Amino acid sequence: MNQVVLITGGTSGIGLALAEAALARGDAVAVCGRSTPALDRLSHRHPQALAVRCDVTTGADRAALLKAVADRFGRLDILINNAGTFVERDFVTDPEATRDLEAEVALNLTAPIQLTHEALSQFPDLRAIVFVTSGFALVSPTRAPTYGAVKAGLHGFAEGLRRQLAPKGVHVLELLPPATDTPMNASFTGKKMSPAAVAAETLDGLARRRSMVLPGPAKPLPLLLRIAPAAVKRMVAGM
Repeated sequence: MNQVVLITGGTSGIGLALAEAALARGDAVAVCGRSTPALDRLSHRHPQALAVRCDVTTGADRAALLKAVADRFGRLDILINNAGTFVERDFVTDPEATRDLEAEVALNLTAPIQLTHEALSQFPDLRAIVFVTSGFALVSPTRAPTYGAVKAGLHGFAEGLRRQLAPKGVHVLELLPPATDTPMNASFTGKKMSPAAVAAETLDGLARRRSMVLPGPAKPLPLLLRIAPAAVKRMVAGM
């Protein structure tokens, strides 16, 4: 095996594409998810992968996940924090706009921070950590302001952590994908990037030790925010 890679939310979408790309290059791969049927499907397709049922918002599940990785592979080289959820909230018309807010924040923000800390503690030779955020971390979407908030928070955590870990040589990469053809974006009718293409750019960014990867149409976003911020925000308002 080349490297040992753990991917949260690795049974569908970008997470599954990353798992399959890593397996194809000879890495040892562990994935976790909450759906037993999805984990069973992945194990059937890729019996060499370790598939663990885990709710990453639960401390006991995270501990069991890291133990399973240690027991199977003896080490962890790359942690990819991919698990997340997209929740639309209308604070104007919905009297229950904050329904299940704690669960959204826990999955999208608190859990990856906790898992990162626990992985660093258990695997001191960890080489790289990936945080899957979103272009919405830079410009919050009108229809899902709390999603923009938690992804912006994860973006800030990745930035600060990168500086902390630089002296140890731990590579911190942030992936900000555009609209991608995943179950989360099933209702989105605009142009979508394939998960496989996002995964390929992510692994290339890891190999090149980049700090951020903005695949496909997301690539010019930081520049556009500098030179035409109002236009970008109008565009996002309509998404």
